[in-house]
Amino acid sequence: MKNWNKEEALNSLNLAIEEIGNLKVLKSNSAEHIRWLSNTLRLLKEVFGQNSTYYQTLQHLSWRETGRMLIQDWDVEGAIERRHHSAYLSQLETAKGLILASKDHLEASEISEVYNGDNTAEEASDLIQIINLGEKKLRKLIRETPTKEKQVQDKYEDLLIANDINYAREFPHIEYSSKQYVPDFSIEKLDLAIEIKLCKKDEKLLIAQINDDILAYKTKFRNLIFLIYDIGQIRDVDKFKDSIELHEDVIVQIIKE
Repeated sequence: MKNWNKEEALNSLNLAIEEIGNLKVLKSNSAEHIRWLSNTLRLLKEVFGQNSTYYQTLQHLSWRETGRMLIQDWDVEGAIERRHHSAYLSQLETAKGLILASKDHLEASEISEVYNGDNTAEEASDLIQIINLGEKKLRKLIRETPTKEKQVQDKYEDLLIANDINYAREFPHIEYSSKQYVPDFSIEKLDLAIEIKLCKKDEKLLIAQINDDILAYKTKFRNLIFLIYDIGQIRDVDKFKDSIELHEDVIVQIIKE
């Protein structure tokens, strides 16, 4: 799951609205329509939550005429197709109004206040606090280039302590596929495991390790954060993160040296 901030979310909502104009000249369920719909549903789910009105309403649009059709036309198939396309255009307008409303909601709120998913509002706020610790404060505590992951872990633990966050370190032990996996930190209240990585040379090996960890940790935790302290080996941050964050409720944070 992508770690959104307010500005990024608003920009993505604007893009989703702009793309609707191009969809109107296409047919329902075209490749472009399905791509837009999938991307927009993911955006609404990650920013507003799967229980939000925006996500639920868009998810249940049929993109075709669903009522009874009385056809008085010699070209019956053509008439039916026109009815379906008319319904498709109408529902694109519904989708546009829905996304505009979600944008209004976000503009008037903090991003932590708009989420309505499996987590409660308090839990969502706590999760954002954890995310911000890594992004905004960890780098400031590390004054010399670390050579071992434990050095980064210790600094991260200092942040958890300073912010009165209840956590467990190197717990629990998870048995998976004849191996034992132990997250660096876990926060029971948030159903969250946090794994700290130090990227010193081989980013491909690191990706393999993370994918392996996901399979094991997902048997125990809903939410996962992989915090990677990079000393200059990750060339394309977005490319590195994107495929990993396709996993539901998985966040990758890359802290540059």
